[in-house]
Amino acid sequence: MSLRVVVPPHPLITHWLTVLRDEATPPALFASAMAELGRWLTYEALRDWLPHRPVTVQTPLAPAEGTVVDGTIPLLAVPILRAGLGLWQGAQTVLPTARVAHVGLVRDEVSGIARCYLDTLPSSIGPQVGVLVFDPMLATAGSLIQVLEKLEALGVGGDRLRVITAIVASPGLKTLGERFPQLTIYSACIDAELDDAFRIVPGLGDAGDRLFGSQQPQI
Repeated sequence: MSLRVVVPPHPLITHWLTVLRDEATPPALFASAMAELGRWLTYEALRDWLPHRPVTVQTPLAPAEGTVVDGTIPLLAVPILRAGLGLWQGAQTVLPTARVAHVGLVRDEVSGIARCYLDTLPSSIGPQVGVLVFDPMLATAGSLIQVLEKLEALGVGGDRLRVITAIVASPGLKTLGERFPQLTIYSACIDAELDDAFRIVPGLGDAGDRLFGSQQPQI
């Protein structure tokens, strides 16, 4: 099996990605753009994955066959903090009943290695539960691999797991594919390079700082 990366050819996805890339985009609009990408990428990820079942309903005129989302099969959303919350804000409108578990990671800017400071994953995840991980950007893939390893230890992998991310870098995809070749990722774009500080080029800068206005000089 090989890593599968889906970049949906949707004009709304490319529009909101362009808004994210623009250094002139203020934090409030950046947050809106991140949420919209979370919404549309999640919509695409669920197209052939969301559990559903056939039903018969009564219209005002006659019975009609249809399908509804199967609420008996639970979903778990895992936003990677901080900026994964931006993607989840939009995705939550698509999956309002999903359970949420947060994983917080901070990356050392010198080594590029992330450490975990928060893990609210449940102690067990049922065999039918589908899991969506929201990672704002996939640069080296170090943060995502840590989360996927935590999920792997809980028995989650393969078709039960999908990743939503705004942008990915080719070097990170190579590393990720070697460790988790069965994974499926939905992203707005694939950029080719990382710079010496492990930042995606051209990328969109620091997603967390831009989302929360952390780089503003004063308040």
